[in-house]
Amino acid sequence: MQLVVGRIGRAHGIRGDVSVEVRTDEPELRLGPGAVVLTDPASAGPLTVESGRVHSGRLLLRFAGVKDRNAAEALRGTVLISEVDPEESPEDPEEYYDHQLIGLDVVLLDGTPVGELTEVVHLPYQDLLTVRTADGTDVLVPFVTQIVPTIDLENQRAVITPPPGLIDLEQAEVAGASSAEDTDEGADGAEGSK
Repeated sequence: MQLVVGRIGRAHGIRGDVSVEVRTDEPELRLGPGAVVLTDPASAGPLTVESGRVHSGRLLLRFAGVKDRNAAEALRGTVLISEVDPEESPEDPEEYYDHQLIGLDVVLLDGTPVGELTEVVHLPYQDLLTVRTADGTDVLVPFVTQIVPTIDLENQRAVITPPPGLIDLEQAEVAGASSAEDTDEGADGAEGSK
């Protein structure tokens, strides 16, 4: 099983270091010295991590064979991929690999089926789960405990408690709907007095 663990950013300095946008909760394991990572595009790798350090809050890596700024800059935008045993799980019981989540049945707290989890979208501040509903619509569900309280890998399901309107747009509550009507009436009254 392949797991995206990072993306190479700008070159740093003149000795071949690159900044890396980390996409794993285990960078010391996946991107530590000696780690061999596959790449996308495949022609850029595989790469062996020679050394790493944190500088100004960013992870900087140096790869074997990448000796200068030009070689480092040529790797910019390359996605780093780690080979992971499909049976392996993260150390923290509240964390999951994407491949563990994709394909789970998504149900409401009362057991009502919602759809199938088809993708995990990683954004800088929060992950989203793509849920394909029975009618074929894709819905993005924030992957936070308040909305996704239970991931049950044994029974292959994710339990969600979505706010009104997240899954069914007809249940959406329009903010300020009653006050907007009051404002319109007030505006009509104001115009009538001119």
